[in-house]
Amino acid sequence: LWKSKKILSTFFLLNLAAIRRRSKTPGVMITQYAAILPEGKSTPDFQCKPMPVTVKEGNLAIFKAVVTGDPKPDVSWRRAKGNLADKEKFQKKYDESTGEHILEIHKVSAEEADTYKCYAVNECGKAVCTTTLSIIDGDLKYPRCVSVVEMFGAVVEHFRKLLKKSNSDIQCKAQTAGGDNDETFWDAMMNADKRDYESICSEYGVADLNTILKKLEEKRNQKGKNKQKYFNNLTPTTTQCSVFYPNPVSCFKVLMRPINISCASSLMQDVIISYDNDAKKQDIQSLGKKNYLRNEGTVQHDTGIYIGDVEEANRHNRHLTLIFSNVDFVIKIQEIKAEESDDALFECVLTHPLPKITWMRKGVLLEDGEKCNITVSDNRLIHRLLIKDCTKLDKGIYSAVAGIISCSAWLVVEDQRNPTGDAKKAIRKTAKAAGVQADLEKVAKEQQIKIQGEMEKILKAVKEKYSEAEKLKGEILTRGDDCSGSDKRNKTQRKNTKDGTVTTSEDNGCITQDDPGVQFIWGLSDVDAIIHESAELMCKLSREDREGVWFRDGKQIYPDDNVSITMNGPIHKLVIMKCSEDNSGKYRFEADGRKTEAMLSIRDPPRFDPEDLSAFTRPLAVKVGHNVIYKLQFIGHKPIKVQWYKDGDELKDDNSTMIERSASHTRLLLSRCQRRDTGEIKIKIKNDHGFTEAVSQLVVLVSDKPSPPLGPAEVTESSALCIEFKWRPPKDDGGSPVTNYILERQQVGRNTWKKMGEIPGVPIYRDTDVDRGRKYCYRIWAVTSEGMSEVMETDEMQAGKFAFPGPPAPPKVVSAFNDCINISWSSPSSTGGSRLLGYILEKRKQGSNLWTCVNAPDEIIKEKKYAVKDVVEGMEYEFRVCAVNLSGAGEFSSASEFVFARDPKMRPRFTNNKMKSFMVVRAGNSVRITVNFEASPWPEITWLKDNVPVMKRVTISNSDGSSQLLIPTSERLDSGIYSVLVKNIVGQETFSTEVRVTDDPKPPGPVELEESVPGTVTVIWQPSPDEKRDDRLHYTVSKLESTKHTWTTVADRLFNNRFTVCNIMQGREYHFRVYAKNDMGVSAPSESPIWGMEKKKEKMVITEPSRKDCDLRCAPSFIVPLKPQTATVGYECYMSCAVKGDPAARITWYRNHVSINTDTNYYVSNTCGVCSLLILRVGPKDVGEYKVVADNSLGRAECSTVLSVRG
Repeated sequence: LWKSKKILSTFFLLNLAAIRRRSKTPGVMITQYAAILPEGKSTPDFQCKPMPVTVKEGNLAIFKAVVTGDPKPDVSWRRAKGNLADKEKFQKKYDESTGEHILEIHKVSAEEADTYKCYAVNECGKAVCTTTLSIIDGDLKYPRCVSVVEMFGAVVEHFRKLLKKSNSDIQCKAQTAGGDNDETFWDAMMNADKRDYESICSEYGVADLNTILKKLEEKRNQKGKNKQKYFNNLTPTTTQCSVFYPNPVSCFKVLMRPINISCASSLMQDVIISYDNDAKKQDIQSLGKKNYLRNEGTVQHDTGIYIGDVEEANRHNRHLTLIFSNVDFVIKIQEIKAEESDDALFECVLTHPLPKITWMRKGVLLEDGEKCNITVSDNRLIHRLLIKDCTKLDKGIYSAVAGIISCSAWLVVEDQRNPTGDAKKAIRKTAKAAGVQADLEKVAKEQQIKIQGEMEKILKAVKEKYSEAEKLKGEILTRGDDCSGSDKRNKTQRKNTKDGTVTTSEDNGCITQDDPGVQFIWGLSDVDAIIHESAELMCKLSREDREGVWFRDGKQIYPDDNVSITMNGPIHKLVIMKCSEDNSGKYRFEADGRKTEAMLSIRDPPRFDPEDLSAFTRPLAVKVGHNVIYKLQFIGHKPIKVQWYKDGDELKDDNSTMIERSASHTRLLLSRCQRRDTGEIKIKIKNDHGFTEAVSQLVVLVSDKPSPPLGPAEVTESSALCIEFKWRPPKDDGGSPVTNYILERQQVGRNTWKKMGEIPGVPIYRDTDVDRGRKYCYRIWAVTSEGMSEVMETDEMQAGKFAFPGPPAPPKVVSAFNDCINISWSSPSSTGGSRLLGYILEKRKQGSNLWTCVNAPDEIIKEKKYAVKDVVEGMEYEFRVCAVNLSGAGEFSSASEFVFARDPKMRPRFTNNKMKSFMVVRAGNSVRITVNFEASPWPEITWLKDNVPVMKRVTISNSDGSSQLLIPTSERLDSGIYSVLVKNIVGQETFSTEVRVTDDPKPPGPVELEESVPGTVTVIWQPSPDEKRDDRLHYTVSKLESTKHTWTTVADRLFNNRFTVCNIMQGREYHFRVYAKNDMGVSAPSESPIWGMEKKKEKMVITEPSRKDCDLRCAPSFIVPLKPQTATVGYECYMSCAVKGDPAARITWYRNHVSINTDTNYYVSNTCGVCSLLILRVGPKDVGEYKVVADNSLGRAECSTVLSVRG
C-alpha cells in the first residue's frame, strides 16, 4: 500500500510541476503548467510577437500578434501603467484569415505611451511578451520629404542673410591682439580648468582676475546663445529624405556652417550620413569635425527615424532626423497553384532597389535554406522566393515585406494529377502565378532607368547649389583679414583622429584638408566578455597590404598561448582564448599612423553549480509536518546578493523559514511544512555583472480523507427505463486519487434507502432499475485509499413516462435495380423526449394488403437509409418506416410511391476517356481495339470498317461493359476507319478509330538532275513502290557539297517527285540523296549522279573585245511556270516558278485575287529569279487559285495554278 501511495504521489507531483522556458521567438517567456503534457497538446507560443510602434500623437497605433498552441490559447492585452477599460480607444480584434490578434489604439496621446503585454493562455501553460508604444509630439511639424536640392538651398539662403554680420565678426576678430583682447587667450580660458586660470592670466600679462572671470561667464553665455540661434536658423535640416543607392558605397552629406566664424571650432560643421556595405551595421564615429552615421546593408528593417545629436554631451536638444521613405511594389506576388513535389516560385518587383526584403509565411520569418531559396536580381529590384518540393504543409499565405508595405498571396498545394509508381523519379516542375505574366526583367530595367534619371537630375541640381554655397563661402573668407597677410598668427596642426583620418586645419577655420591615405572601413567596438571565456576584437582597413600593431593600456601586445593575432586581407583580429580580469582595459590598433580604440570589459556574473542546479529544479514532494532543505553553491564576482521567493513573494527569516547565506553557497530551511506551503520556490542571485535565477516546485502531500463529491448532479438522460446523471469529483482528494464511489437510492415518499453498490472512480451513473414516472434521490460517497468522504445528496430525479416518437416523413426511393431497391427517409419531428434508437422498415407488394418487415425484429436500422434486397424482378413495391426510442416503436409513416424492381434505362455511354482515335501498326503485328461503356438494358454491339461490317478473320469479344476487336496478323489492306456502334432501346453511341497498317517504306527510284535556271538544280526521282499504297508517304532531299563534309536537308515533306535546289555554285561538286518517309520510318536513300566539277586553272588570255552597245532590257516572262498542286490537310505545301526580266521584276502573289505577300501564314521568297511560296500548315481555307504577277517598267507577266486540299 505504501508503494502505491508513493507512485501516485510521484505522478501527482510531475503533473503539478511548473516549468519556465524561453521561446524560439526572442523576447517570449513560456510557463508550462505540467512537466508531462498529454499527447497532441502543447503550450502557447508566439509565432509573431507584437513589434514596438512609434506614431505621431492623434494617429492610430496597431499591435499584431500570431499565437499557436493546442488547445487554442486565449489572448489578452495589458499595460504597465494603466488599464484597457476604454473600449472605444482600445479595440481588440481577431483576423480569422491571417490568425492575427490585433490591439488598436485610436487617437493616441502621451498618456498611452507605455509598455504593453500580450498574454496567451490555455490549460497547458501560458506565454507572455512585451512591446512598447512611443508617441511623437503632435506639435513637432516634420517637413515634407525635402530633397537634397531644397536642403542646400536653405543653407545657401542662410549664408546670404548672414553674410554682412559674419563679415563684421571676422573684422572684429582681426582687430584683437595681445592681452585680454587676444582671441587665443579666451580660447585657452574657456577650455582650461579653474585651477589653471591664474597661470594663463600670468602668461598673457592679465592682472585683474575678477574682471576676467565675469567676462568669461558672459562669453560662455553668448556662445550658448549663438549656438541656439545657429540651430534655430537651420530648422530645415530636420529633414525627411529618400535615399536609394544600389551601389556598395554611397554618401549623402549635409553641410551646416555656423553663423559666427569665431565659433567654428566649437560647433558642428559637417554631418555626413554614409551607406557602406563593408562597415558595421550602425556606427557613429568622429573624423575631426565631421560625424559619420554608418548603416550596413540597409534593408526594410532599417526604415525609421534616425536621430543624431549635433552638439556634444547633449547640451542642446536639437537633432538631425533622417527618415528613409518606403519603397513600393511595381509587381506584387500572385497566388500560385502547385502540385505536390513541385516547386513554387513567388516573384515581385520593387520601385527602388533593396538588397534584401523579408519573406514570411503565416507570420513566421522565412530564411534561405534547404526548403526555401531566396534570391535577388543584380539590380536589386526583382526578389524571388522558391519553395522546394511542395507538400500539403506548405499551403498557406506568404508575404513579402519591404519597409512598412507588404503584399501577400496564397500557395495552394494540390494532389498530383498523374501519380506514378515507377522507380524513376519524375522531373520536378516549377509552378508560377497563373494568368498573364509580365516580363519582370523588362519592368525592372524600365524602373532602373527611371531611378537613374531622377538621381541625375538631383545630383545636377545639388552640384549647382553646392557650387553657389562654395562661392559664398569663398566670399566670406576673402572678406576676413585673418586668412591672408604675413602678419596673421596662423598655426597649422596635423593630428590623427580616432579612426585614422589625418586632418590638416588652420586655427582660424579657413583651411581644411583630408589625407586620402589608409583609413578604417570600420574600427574597434567595445566588447563585454565573460570570465574564462573567449573574446574577439576586430577592425577593417581600406587596404589589404598594411600591417598593424595592437596595444593594451599603451603597451604593445604580442601573440602567445592565450592571445592570437591574425590578419586576413584588410581584416585584423585579436582573439583572447580564456579571459581573465587582467585582460580588461583599453585596446588600440595602429596602422600607418591611423588608430582605433575600444574597451574590453571582463564580466563575472553569478552562476550556479550545475549539479546543484539540476537537483534544485526537480520537483520536491514531502509529507505534512516534515522539513525541506534547499542548498545551492555558486560562483561569481563578489559581493553576491541572494534572494529566495515563494510564489513571487520574497522569503524572510521567521519561525518556519530560515535562510543561510555565505560567499559561495546558500541554504533555505522550511520547517514543519503544511499543505499551504505547496507552490513555486525561486532563488535569485545578483552581483554588479548580472543576475540569474532558478525555479523549483514544492508539493506537500496530505494523507487525509477526501472532501465530498461536488454537486449539483446533472441529469443526462431520463426515460421510462433509466435515469443517467453525473457529478463532479471532490475538490480535495486528500492526497490520494479517488478509486470508487458508493451510491444509495431512495424513492420519494419512502423512508428507506437502497444500496446501489460501488462503481469505479468515474463520476457518472446509469440507473436502469426505475419505474416510469417515479421520483428518486441519491446519496454519493467518494472513496480513496485513506478512507471515505462525507455524503453528497442529490436533488429529486424523475424517470420518464412512455412517450413514443412521431411518424417520419414518407420514404423516398433513391434507386432501383433488378435485385435491390435503395430507400432513404428523414427523422421524425418529435422524438418523444428521449434519444432515438433506430428505425423499422416495412414493404408491401402492389395489390396486397400484407406489410412485411424488411429488417430482422431484433436488429433495428441505425441509419436513415437501407438497401432492400429481398425483391422480385419486375414486381412493384411500396415502403413505410417508423422510429424507435427508449419507450418503444412509434407510429408508421405514410407509404412511399410504388417502384418497380428493375434496372433503370440508360443510354449507352463510353466510360474510357483514353481511347485512341488513331493508331499506326507495323504490318504483321496484331491490332487490338478495346472500348468500355455503360448501358441499360444490355445493348447490341456492331463493329464496322469503313462503314462496312468487318471481315470474318477479325475477332470480336464482348463482355460486361466492354467490347474488343482483334486482328491477329495485320496487313496493309487492314488500314481504315474502324467504328463500334453500341445501341439499345434508349439510344445509341458510336466511336471510331483510324488504323494505319504500314511498314518501313521502300526507297525511291533512280534520281536525275536538270538545270533549268542558272544557279539552280532540279532533282527528279522515280516514286517509291509504296507511294500508291500509302497516301501519307512523302520524300526528303539532302545535299552534300564538295567543300563540306556533312549532309544537309534541303527539303522535307515533299509529296511530288521533283524539287529545285537553289544557290548552286559553279566549280563545286554536289551529291543529292532522296529518302521516302511514312508513319513507320525512313527508307534507304537513292543516290544522284555527281553534279558539277572542279574548274581547272587555265592560262588567262585577255583579248580586248570590240565595243558594241547592246540593250539587255526586256519585259518580264516566266521561264518555269507554276504547276497544279495537291496537298494534305495539316502538312506544308511548296510551289515555285522562275521568271526573267531586266530590270528585275517586282513579284506579287495572289490567292483568289487577294494579295498574300504580307500574310504571316505564307512564306514568300525570290532568289535569283526563282519565286517560291510556302504554306506552313495547309487547311481547307487554302483551297483556290494562286497567281504570281511579275512587272517592271517594260511590261507585266502572270502565271497561275490551282491548289486542291485532300482530307
